[in-house]
Amino acid sequence: MYQYNEVDQKLVDDRVAQFRDQTRRFLAGELPDEEFLPLRLMNGLYIQRQAPMLRVAIPYGLLSSAQMRKLAHIARTYDKGYGHFTTRTNIQFNWPKLEEVPDILAELAQVQMHAIQTSGNCIRNTTTDHFAGINANEIEDPRPYCELIRQWSTFHPEFAYLPRKFKMAVTGGPEDRAASQVHDIGLHLVKNDAGEIGFEVLVGGGLGRTPMIGKTIREFLPKEDLLSYLEAILRVYNLKGRRDNKYKARIKILVQALGAEEFARQVEAEWEQIKAEQPELKLTAEEIARVQGFFKPFDYDSAAAADTSLADKLASDTDFRVWYEKNTVEHKVDGYRGVVVSLKPMLAPAGDATDQQMDVVADLADSYSWGDIRVTHTQNLVLADVRNADLYAVWQVLAEHNMARPNINMLSDMIVCPGGDFCALANAKTLGIADQINQKFDDLDFQYDLGEIRLNMSGCINACGHHHVGHIGILGVDKNGEDWYQITLGGSDKEDASLGKVLGKSVGADEVADTLEKILLTYVESRVENESFIETVRRIGVAPFKEKVYAAAH
Repeated sequence: MYQYNEVDQKLVDDRVAQFRDQTRRFLAGELPDEEFLPLRLMNGLYIQRQAPMLRVAIPYGLLSSAQMRKLAHIARTYDKGYGHFTTRTNIQFNWPKLEEVPDILAELAQVQMHAIQTSGNCIRNTTTDHFAGINANEIEDPRPYCELIRQWSTFHPEFAYLPRKFKMAVTGGPEDRAASQVHDIGLHLVKNDAGEIGFEVLVGGGLGRTPMIGKTIREFLPKEDLLSYLEAILRVYNLKGRRDNKYKARIKILVQALGAEEFARQVEAEWEQIKAEQPELKLTAEEIARVQGFFKPFDYDSAAAADTSLADKLASDTDFRVWYEKNTVEHKVDGYRGVVVSLKPMLAPAGDATDQQMDVVADLADSYSWGDIRVTHTQNLVLADVRNADLYAVWQVLAEHNMARPNINMLSDMIVCPGGDFCALANAKTLGIADQINQKFDDLDFQYDLGEIRLNMSGCINACGHHHVGHIGILGVDKNGEDWYQITLGGSDKEDASLGKVLGKSVGADEVADTLEKILLTYVESRVENESFIETVRRIGVAPFKEKVYAAAH
């Protein structure tokens, strides 16, 4: 992974000292709240329903074991013993004391971490595929390009005050595990007819009040032009994006208003000017290779493929075999697997990890995966490089610490935002609804029969839980002070990205799980051989599901 140089470290250390003084002045009454607000947002600090919330950046979801141990220490020392991993692959601490936040930031700086640009109207954390570098189908590892974007965008003076927050995702091949098409910019590594590697560029995706799928504005962008082209897109947006209405300030609204062709024309014109005036933005082959050097493949064991112990364990232990089938993935190197660490236990908030669990994952990473940990946008963790011979030992430790629920990509592997229990913006609670669903569908055999289902839940229209692109989406809404839930069907955040369609009127808090049961039984009755849930919804439409759900009301 990327290692800070002296300049990187000084920038982060100086920011810590700066915010320490700003916090001191605010607490002393020397800095008004309206002046402190943008300063704390620049450092990832929100005021939530119960307490401050600090969002810590995890660039492209990659952590070292030392960084994970530091997060565990912060959870233990400054919070209530846990952290919450988010859909942007960051981590949030929900209970820090304001006066101690500068101390937390100083601790983070010790392990090359910070909370810069995790909030505010700026370029946020760039995300990518959590199987980057181990996936045999990828054209190229996308993480070096995420790092190049991070270095270019952090403290970019022109883009510190954009019309609205700005999010990018990069994928390395035909599979999309980063929800790239619902980002402000989605970048897909592709090969052209000449065999050259570059990027397909999509712009104008996003969720929230006006969900949209991104539109391709350039089918092939040479790698060396990545930063100059991003600069052109951001410059057009910064100049033309709306600032009079925050609900219409995202780039998707600008692209919709201008039309994709006109937006692309303006970007291309701006790009030509930037290339002429800022030739330093052109990425040289040497610079790309330098950054790629931080992401070299590990020194894999050439004898790992010859080990036969895995087959014996799979044959003798049913529970292990089920976990292996559901929670591990193929690795491009024979003899290795990628392990998904489930942060979706039976009755605990999705994406939460205790300080002890973080320490356990760090220990496992050191022992079995070169100290490397990834965070997924679906709120789980990954140990990407585990030898087949070590899988049984890893599983045993994960099971002991409640991180081996064999449910990855199943119904209970839900994306869930913190909702009304924590977030001041939320209209409804989500955590209790997730518990209700878990209790209703606690039979894993039933979940396995249903197959892959992406269930996403948000507590408000801001869509932090990505409900629009869930195969089943749940949106919490407020009706006269009561929690109600609107359900959508048919969404996807994969390469076949689509927005879900509203099933019908919202249902009460105590009816959500029963409503899901009707939806799922309709699928079971309607599916044809080997047809997934999303395929069935797309084939028969929403109407049959709506009829079953609301039949009793007629």
